[in-house]
Amino acid sequence: MNSPTHCLETWGDLACFSRPEMKVERYSYPIITPSAARGIFDAIYFKKEYNFYWQIERIELLQPPKYIALRRNEVKDKISVSEIQKWMNGTKDIAPLWADGTQAELGTDQKGRTQRQTMALKNVRYRIYAHIVCRDQKVDLKALNAQFERRATIGKCFYQPFFGCREFPAYFELLQTTPETRPVDIDLDLGWMLYDVFDLRQANHNQAKPSISVFRAQLKAGVLHIPAYPSPDVHKLAGDDHAE
Repeated sequence: MNSPTHCLETWGDLACFSRPEMKVERYSYPIITPSAARGIFDAIYFKKEYNFYWQIERIELLQPPKYIALRRNEVKDKISVSEIQKWMNGTKDIAPLWADGTQAELGTDQKGRTQRQTMALKNVRYRIYAHIVCRDQKVDLKALNAQFERRATIGKCFYQPFFGCREFPAYFELLQTTPETRPVDIDLDLGWMLYDVFDLRQANHNQAKPSISVFRAQLKAGVLHIPAYPSPDVHKLAGDDHAE
């Protein structure tokens, strides 16, 4: 049984889909990446016990890409899970991370804050088409799709979807009729684009290791077609046991 294709129209004030080659300074792709699009569908409906993933089929650009430069203070430290558990158990006093000074100013072991530049997108809007791919053939596809449609129709989600960064919320609407608006008529050769950060053919639990994949992205007449993950057009991380 083949899963039907679902269409979400998504929009937001800000977005950042960072190009991995830019490293410290974030510079966004001009359009949402497949992994970020999959994350929006996951936010609406995903249960790991059903062993499925969302396969993005295509993305339509509904607003021309416009960039905005942002400079933000970010903390350089990271709190460990074991540290948080000690706070919860009351065995250690809470020690927050301070973001209002450098290491010298704070006089502690904390590294403090750092300023980072972000070239983000503003006023974004996309149409995203995707379907469910089950790793376990015993799963009831009809029930999964019905649950997704019910949740998406009333705007229900497990957590607020976002465009690349959690502080950039994404809003969505399930489209059940043929949309009238056409994508922006623009052609762009985006070069190598990040496809995903996990191996979608394997169940990704909390301890899953990253498995980077990329593909050659071509935006034609405002439409970005996404190859299926097992396709040879998707280049997997070198050394991956499943890499083509």
